[in-house]
Amino acid sequence: MNEKKESFKPYISADKVLPEFTITSILMGIILAVVFGAANAYLGLKVGMTVSASIPAAVISMGVIRVILRKNSILESNMVQTIGSAGESLAAGAIFTMPALFLWAEEGKIEMPGFMEITLIALFGGLLGVLFMIPLRKALIVEEHGVLPYPEGMACAEVLLAGEEGGSNAATVFAGLGLGAAFKFFVDGLKVVPADINTPTISSYAGQFGVEIYPALIGVGYICGPSISSYMFAGGIIAWLVLIPAVVFFGGSIDFATLGNANLAGSTIAEVYAENGASAIWGNVIRYVGAGAIATGGIISLIKSLPLIVKTFGGAMKSLKNTKGGTEVRTDKDIKLPIVLGAILILIILIWLVPAVPVSFLGALLIVIFGFFFATVSSRMVGLIGSSNNPVSGMAIATLLMATFALKATGNTGMSGMTGAIAIGSIICIIAAIAGDTSQDLKTGYIVGATPAKQQCGELIGVIASGLAIAGVLSLLNKAWGFGSTEIPAPQATLMKMIVEGIMDAKLPWVLVFMGVFLALALEVLRVPVMPFAIGLYLPVQLSAGIMVGGVVRLILDKRKAKNEELKKRQISDGTLYCAGMIAGEGLVGIALAVCAIIPTGGGLSVGDRIGGLLNLSGAAGNIVGLIVLALMVLSLLKFSVWKKEKAAK
Repeated sequence: MNEKKESFKPYISADKVLPEFTITSILMGIILAVVFGAANAYLGLKVGMTVSASIPAAVISMGVIRVILRKNSILESNMVQTIGSAGESLAAGAIFTMPALFLWAEEGKIEMPGFMEITLIALFGGLLGVLFMIPLRKALIVEEHGVLPYPEGMACAEVLLAGEEGGSNAATVFAGLGLGAAFKFFVDGLKVVPADINTPTISSYAGQFGVEIYPALIGVGYICGPSISSYMFAGGIIAWLVLIPAVVFFGGSIDFATLGNANLAGSTIAEVYAENGASAIWGNVIRYVGAGAIATGGIISLIKSLPLIVKTFGGAMKSLKNTKGGTEVRTDKDIKLPIVLGAILILIILIWLVPAVPVSFLGALLIVIFGFFFATVSSRMVGLIGSSNNPVSGMAIATLLMATFALKATGNTGMSGMTGAIAIGSIICIIAAIAGDTSQDLKTGYIVGATPAKQQCGELIGVIASGLAIAGVLSLLNKAWGFGSTEIPAPQATLMKMIVEGIMDAKLPWVLVFMGVFLALALEVLRVPVMPFAIGLYLPVQLSAGIMVGGVVRLILDKRKAKNEELKKRQISDGTLYCAGMIAGEGLVGIALAVCAIIPTGGGLSVGDRIGGLLNLSGAAGNIVGLIVLALMVLSLLKFSVWKKEKAAK
């Protein structure tokens, strides 16, 4: 293994200096950090999942730098994806927890979180995530090269090394972005067709089925693949075609006031269903079952990872101790350790003392301990299983449980304790997400021959750019539609809110929660992945059905026979890039529509309502046109994947 490490030579040698940390790469990286951060925030709040932005950012940078700017610098392209991907990771960490503060504010329990509070929580978590990872770079990336595979970091390096295809691939991403934006505007902007295609209600059967026609859902299903999509879809089927009909059929004396809906106090299940349909039963009953399943899935993933986590932390600390110094060449230079430690100390003191951040001294201490621990775990687990499989949500749940119990035990209860727990959980969740992203990006840089210190500065810039933007994005989306709504259900954050309230107040409907817990345990016994199933159980079936459409397209492409396997791989890869573009396009238009939704025009209507009122099909005609739009989305995906390569091959 030592011979392998000694013989490794990066693509750009250490003695060769190329443009890297330039104005072009910084500005492009900041733009992509904000764009992908905002798009992923919207996606995560809508479906409870985010997608990696590293490869799309690398492809876009290669296309712009090589084709438009007529430059040939792989290190600049790497810097762009380093800065750009930080936005996606920070958004992923933020949307898991911070919307809980907005939900409490809507309930009148606290004041609406301000721009400064959200921004500082995001910045503190993001900056600490980068800084905690820097001392681990040599231990995890250099010393264990050839041991830790870093699947996504290596894939990103391969994209950068295959630069001669950069222009064509970048065009695919931009095509997905443009068409995704157009489809989203057609459905939600002009409102030509209903966003949901629902089947008619079957007489005496309370089940409901339908599909949402959004490009991002198809994109998520395609990128995640048929397995994850099918587990989510199965969760939706169980919730909407089994549990909801069972609840309505058996009835019962559920007190809706104890379920958080005082407006339905005294109503029977039959009355609620008759007046509001299956969605009311899902929103007031089934979501607690889903919450129990999601929490159990997160804890199960963490427990299953415990041996690896302990081994990972011990191995990282041992490697860190054994890492030898020496004369530093360009490709081995990190930000100096005294600067890193000093910055960490300053940030922890600020977390404790800044009034805008509701964290006590105990909370700051918990952030130091759990933050560094989970940053180390996340950094190494990304190297083993990739960032997509990194159990960040499980880490967040574990942190919230420990932080809430610790705060309650020390007398910090009520809303003060609950907001403190969410703030601690938010910072640590962002730390874990950013540390994993930093580790992955530094591995890519190690392969191509980047300067680590410059990449680390790039990560910090990406964190600052996206951190300044995330508060505006969250505030905008909440003002436009409200977290927990059909448009942005914010499933992870709603779950975190339930967990904290359940521990502090002990007022959760535990019967429903434990139904989800034992359902999740039964799935684990059957070796069915719990988390995607639980998310499908927690979200509307129309959403998971839309994701399943993308999963089916991916299944067909994966299973079809091809004479040229290399061509088949490129076609599937092009589909992934196109879908990443569609997700970003829908996210950006979604945010633009949120702006329109809060601009009044008189008569109680917003700009969005006035635009949507111009055209509107409903009923059977709306469903038919909706199916046509859904088919066009699938055809556009095939056009820029299979058919694109077949045409190019002729």
